Amino acid sequence: MNATSPSADRFERGLAILHEIAGPEGSAILNGLGDIAPDLARLTVEFGYGDVYARPGLTLAQRQLINIAALTALGTAAPQLRFHLDGALNVGVEPAAIVETIIHVAVYAGFPAALNGMAVAKAAFAARPDLGFTPPASRADGAETLRERHERGLAALDRIDGEAGERVVASLAGIAPDLADYIVDFAFADVYARPGLDLKTRELATVAACTALGTAAAQLRVHLHGLLNVGGTREEAIETITQMAVYAGFPAALNGIAAAREVFAERDAADRADG
Repeated sequence: MNATSPSADRFERGLAILHEIAGPEGSAILNGLGDIAPDLARLTVEFGYGDVYARPGLTLAQRQLINIAALTALGTAAPQLRFHLDGALNVGVEPAAIVETIIHVAVYAGFPAALNGMAVAKAAFAARPDLGFTPPASRADGAETLRERHERGLAALDRIDGEAGERVVASLAGIAPDLADYIVDFAFADVYARPGLDLKTRELATVAACTALGTAAAQLRVHLHGLLNVGGTREEAIETITQMAVYAGFPAALNGIAAAREVFAERDAADRADG
């Protein structure tokens, strides 16, 4: 490779970011593929890190958390999930934030995916006793009534997803009202209310997971609205979806961008109407 070529610049930039995330073990990506697919190693570094990770718009910590959300949701890439769990710790993400991200994914990809993701996190934490991580005590509150829990969930739904979320709940009234209640009570009253992640980070994780899954376009649109409602930006939404091209493929990212285009157009139309 010519040391002055654009490819060399991308590779060196990517390798520097990879080492920042993975430390000296970052070279294992290259060494592990050198005997069978050295170009795959090169493309991983050039594109994944030299092109995508080097973009502005998200911090390395945010990029690692959305990777954890997406890879947990996919449920098919435990070694890569472990790599990015370690990377998250290396760039300063607190273990509690990792745990909360994986718990959060239970809402969107199910408990098996979250349980498997937590097993990977447990192994990563065990290999780093220096972390001194102590899991928080259970937050079960026996004093809260079911009605109070439901009202708290409704308030969170309104604050986060606004009209888009309310339409989802209303659409279930005639066919599955219990499912609507579970969305309010579990997703919003139980999970979104937990400490450890702010609402913007939760919505970034949700956008990543729904994009990566590739089967939740309607829900992705709801949570793109949610991300913007809680202080996220369009740039952060686009960066999150763009990064999923690396981890879930270009079709998933393209479908995510199509959802973002619809959401942005809806909000622009609403702004013009209000103006």
